[in-house]
Formats: sequence, C-alpha cells, structure tokens
Amino acid sequence: MFKNITYEVTEGIATITFIREKALNALNAETIKELGQAIEKVKTENVRVLVFKGSGRAFIAGADINEFRGKTAAQIKSFSLRLQRVLNNIELLEIPVIASINGFCLGGGCELAMACDLRIASSKALFGQPEIKLGIIPGSGGTQRLPRLVGKTVAKEMIFLGNNVDPDRALSIGLVNKVVSPEDLDSTVNELAQKLARGPSFALSQAKEAIDRGIEMSLLDAIQMEANVFSLCFSHEDMEEGVSAFLEKRKAQFK
Repeated sequence: MFKNITYEVTEGIATITFIREKALNALNAETIKELGQAIEKVKTENVRVLVFKGSGRAFIAGADINEFRGKTAAQIKSFSLRLQRVLNNIELLEIPVIASINGFCLGGGCELAMACDLRIASSKALFGQPEIKLGIIPGSGGTQRLPRLVGKTVAKEMIFLGNNVDPDRALSIGLVNKVVSPEDLDSTVNELAQKLARGPSFALSQAKEAIDRGIEMSLLDAIQMEANVFSLCFSHEDMEEGVSAFLEKRKAQFK
C-alpha cells in the first residue's frame, strides 16, 4: 500500500518505519502523504501504542531539500502546512507515541520526533535543527515545540547556530527520555511499547490530554481541568479493575 513507509500492527502496537534509505528517509511530499494516510489507519484500528522507526542510518534526516528548488514562497507555505497538519495529528493521537531514534534526526525528523510523547535514542543518534545553514528556519513546528521541550534559551542556541546535538546532550536538555546502545534500541522500545499497551488505555489517554492541554493554560485553569479529567477515570471499567487488583494483591488485567 505504501512506497516510502511500512505499517504493521502486532498485539496492539503499530509500527511505522521510514524506508527511503538512499535519501536518509528525508520527508518528501509523497512520504508526507503516506504518513498522513497511515495516521488515519491508526485512528480506525485497535492500536494502543504507536512507534516510529527509521531504516538504515537515519531516523529522518530532514525534509527533502530537492523539493525546495524552484518553489515559490506560496508553494513552500503549502508544503509546511501539510507537514504541520500531519505532525499535529500525531501529537493529538489519544494513544502513547514513541520515536525510536537510530541515527540522523534532523530538521523535519527532529520536528516529527518532538510531536511524539516519548523519544528513545541510540547512542549513535544525532539531533538538530540545521535549517539556518540553508538561510531558512524550521517550518514544521520546530520553533514552537523545541522551546517547550528544552526551554527558550537552549532552543535559540540550537536554531540560531544550527549545530548538531549528540545523544548525551539531548538527554541532558530533555530532548530525549533515554539513550541506549544501538543493539539495545529495538528491545528497549519494544519493552516500553508492550508495557504501555498492557496499561489502562483510557487513563493513559486522559493523562496525555491533561498534560498537553494543561501546559498551555494558567495553573489554576489547568488544575481545574485536571480534576475534570481525573473524575472521568472513575467512570471507566479500568479503574474498577485497577483498584480491585490492588486490594486483592494481584496484577491488574486492563481491557
């Protein structure tokens, strides 16, 4: 069905893998279209966790610069908005989304990773928003998601200079959750995805919504919203199972 990505679901875990190895999985218009279609499939299928991976030496090395040549400002704006819409849809998924970052994670690749909930990196990964070196700026959420993750000062340093960030610094600034050896990356991500898939999906979706919505609100508004979302969990069968399992000293079996 897809040319530039693969899509598979196993035991409630969907995996989307970018397979444009010769282009270091750069995002061209066709890949963005396929990615959007795959996200729509995730919404309609019994998926509890989504994982993004890149084949070869890269997660995603950025947007495909070949597609920038000869384009007008209006055409580039349309390209930017299309990718932004796809990344927004990823961020707005109700399920946990994990980026498994094996290599180059630059430009649009870094922007896609930042739209995910969790980022696990190989010790060979490399991060950055190098657009300034082309005389442009990030155009798919980089100037907005990066400062929300790492703070305004560090984000300005990364975007103004366009320098790459190694995995250790990415971990220290909060850009990634964990760094592991290349040979342990798949097993670490799989273990995390399976743990999330076995968890209470409704509560996970509510926690994600509370965090993502609340961070944009005032504290007083956010904690009121939290109380509303918290109370919703008590109307779901997973709460009954979780409390019963705790009191009965057994492992919860969430549906």
